[in-house]
Amino acid sequence: MIDKLDFLLALSREQHFGRAAEACGITQQTLSAGVKQLENRFGVQLVLRGSRFQGFTPEGERVLGWARRIVADTRAMHEDVSALRNGLSGHLRIAAIPTALPMIAALTTPYRARYPDVRFTIESTTSTDVFSLLENLEADAGVTYLDNEPLGSVTAVPLYREHYCLLTAAGGPYDDRSSVTWAEVGRIPLCLLTPGMQNRRIIDQQIRDAGREPAPTLESNSMIVLMTHVRTLRWASVMPAILAETLGPMSGVRSIPIVEPVLEHAIGLVALKREPATPMIAALFTVAQKVARSLETPGAGQEPAPHLT
Repeated sequence: MIDKLDFLLALSREQHFGRAAEACGITQQTLSAGVKQLENRFGVQLVLRGSRFQGFTPEGERVLGWARRIVADTRAMHEDVSALRNGLSGHLRIAAIPTALPMIAALTTPYRARYPDVRFTIESTTSTDVFSLLENLEADAGVTYLDNEPLGSVTAVPLYREHYCLLTAAGGPYDDRSSVTWAEVGRIPLCLLTPGMQNRRIIDQQIRDAGREPAPTLESNSMIVLMTHVRTLRWASVMPAILAETLGPMSGVRSIPIVEPVLEHAIGLVALKREPATPMIAALFTVAQKVARSLETPGAGQEPAPHLT
């Protein structure tokens, strides 16, 4: 039955019979037959069909919720038993917001040093999609905002506070300044993340609150694209200070703190709340706690990380 529930989850993710079958490594006929077997077993229609996938019935949505829990628990059980027998190994998938990507190595490097048989996939995505990927079992953990999105049923460990600086060419209009205001930032051409990104929404709101209208001259969903443009010394951007610090100094580029107000947002590691936590996730949270302490980030008010059992 577990494989049939997997078919249902794939159909929910892909919203297309053919793509769902491909994701499961089976034929479309096999997927359709599996879904039909589930419907026969429950005695209700689960999927709305026509010439193409049309969604789930109310009963299908309810079964889908149970399928996520059952499949996740089954995977966790296999991982737990395997870890007892063979040590920690497997595939750890982490979804992260673009501004946090340079910090991922602070998690994965010590993790792999201790557990060399674990391999990683890191996906850059929006803060809202981080939670969607977790819910749909397409990611095991995420690094995202803790105070700007509804967290839902997750366990979280804060890593650091994101605050903002203007990256601009030395010798430019603010070269002699130790800080700039959001109103001043709004007066210069910027390259910024695309509007779907939470970082961009934060920046836009601050510029509007300062009485200006955001009007970036370049947008991208990649921090690398923004950084390479800043390096030409013909573009400016607003970035988290920790990102600029992690990437190191850039010749001819100044990093100037933005004030009025000094804005901060919590960034942390999240995973679906599960007791007991899977061994790989428990180990990742242990690493995250050490990283947080090294960055001197307070964890007051946050739920404690799960323990490796």
